This record gives sequence, structure tokens and C-alpha cells, in this order.
Amino acid sequence: MKEQYVFIVDDDEALRDSLAWLLEGNGLRVRMFASATAFLEAYSNAMTGCLVLDVRMPGMSGLELHERLQGLGSTLPIIFVTGHGDVPMAVAALKKGATDFIEKPFNNNDILRLVEQCLATDRERAGQRRRQAEIRKRLDILTPREREVLERMTAGRLNKQIADELGISIKTVEVHRARVMDKMEVRSVAELVQCVMQDSNPPVA
Repeated sequence: MKEQYVFIVDDDEALRDSLAWLLEGNGLRVRMFASATAFLEAYSNAMTGCLVLDVRMPGMSGLELHERLQGLGSTLPIIFVTGHGDVPMAVAALKKGATDFIEKPFNNNDILRLVEQCLATDRERAGQRRRQAEIRKRLDILTPREREVLERMTAGRLNKQIADELGISIKTVEVHRARVMDKMEVRSVAELVQCVMQDSNPPVA
């Protein structure tokens, strides 16, 4: 997995510097941005880590950046940094997929705990994306007929039912089933179902 960074986006230079000092002092890699626009210009879907994002900033707000990132398919976990009056906005952001929020002035241990949780979430999502990519590669090598058999296997059809629906012999179904299991690298229909379900459930952004 690529190196993870904590991306700090805040127009308050003193807060950026103190937070970077805290995080780097705990062995974390940090990149700082003075505005949401600056981060957006540097953003890439290949970024890994998490985002510590101020709710209120001149120009593009943290909430607007969050929505823009969602539109770009970002899966970076986000911690919103809020003033007391911004809590309702932060709660609304949570409902739209943000990971958490913390009020200023915050406790060092609290922000470290949240950042570590977000980095763990990011690693988990990256692992899920890798597994999904591997499953898609396996699905791509199935023939059209094997895909038809796969769909019916995961729907719980018996060999005779599959044979009747596809107009082929039971022996041919058995051959296709064996090839599907081999190409998908699974040992049971239950494992096969889990693979298909995992492929159809993308990581939550």
C-alpha cells in the first residue's frame, strides 16, 4: 500500500503548524494546505490517508470541498474541525459520509485517536478495493456461458434447473461449474456468492 498522509486543510496557519507538529511527532506523515481550492488542485484519487478539514474557510468551505471530493469518487476518510457554532453543519456532513468531527479547541489525544481510526479505515478500504479488483479480473476471464452458469449458481439453482434453463445437458453444466469454481479460485458456492457480493458492493466513500 502507498504511504499514508494526513492532509490538513485549514486557513489558520497557527492551527496547521501545531497540528502538523503533533502528528509528525507521533510518526505520521503530513501535508498542509491553506485552502480547500489548494487541496482540490493537488488532489488525486491515488492519495491515501485521511483529511483533517476545517468547516469554515474563505472561498470554498470544507463542506463544499467534501461534496466535490465525493463527486470525484474520493474514499479518503474526513475529520471536520469545527467551531462551536458549526456543530450542526458537521452533523449534516456526517450524514453525507464524513467520518467524524472534532470541536476547537481539541485535546491532542482525541485528534490523534480520530486520525489513527481514519488511517485504519483507509487501509481497510484500500484492501477492499484490491480484493474487488482481483475478483473483477477473475470474472473477466469467464466465458459468456460460464457467466450464465455463475449467475444461476449464485441464485441457488440446482444443476438440473440450470440445464433446463440454458438448454444444455447436466454433464455440461457440471463441466461449466467446475471451470467457474476453478477460475474464481473458490472451493464452495458460499465462497462464490461472497465474491460476487463483494464485487457488487463498492467501498463506502
